[in-house]
Amino acid sequence: MLFLISALTILIWGCSFPKIIILKDPLTPEEHLNLGVAYEKKGEFDEAIREYQAAAKKLPIAFLYLGNTYFLKNDWDQAEIYFKKAIEKDGKNAAAHNNLAWLYFQRGKNLEQAEALAQKALELDPSKSSIYGDTLEKVREKRATQP
Repeated sequence: MLFLISALTILIWGCSFPKIIILKDPLTPEEHLNLGVAYEKKGEFDEAIREYQAAAKKLPIAFLYLGNTYFLKNDWDQAEIYFKKAIEKDGKNAAAHNNLAWLYFQRGKNLEQAEALAQKALELDPSKSSIYGDTLEKVREKRATQP
């Protein structure tokens, strides 16, 4: 049996407990992003990821936030996927380029690509040259020491 509670939710009575189903998300993508940031700051990474995924349906920047959160969880494979997705959705996202470069630096892999990504980040946003330049410098140093 279905009972309409509001335009946003319905209540379904089955077995012994009613279930509430949300028909329309009451939060905007921006609100999901902000909620994700709040969860991330509290170290509640799984909750942050859930909110960022909801935001990513409409906001490409959310893919960067997903990458950052997976990086913090040391799930570098997922972080790489989301940083690449952020770049795919917005090729001018300097932070996504830099963060993917930093991920490769941390893993000690794809260092040639990491250098190109850090260089691209610098070109896209020279105002953050202290951050992106640091990434580029560290990647170049690591490349110089590897055979």
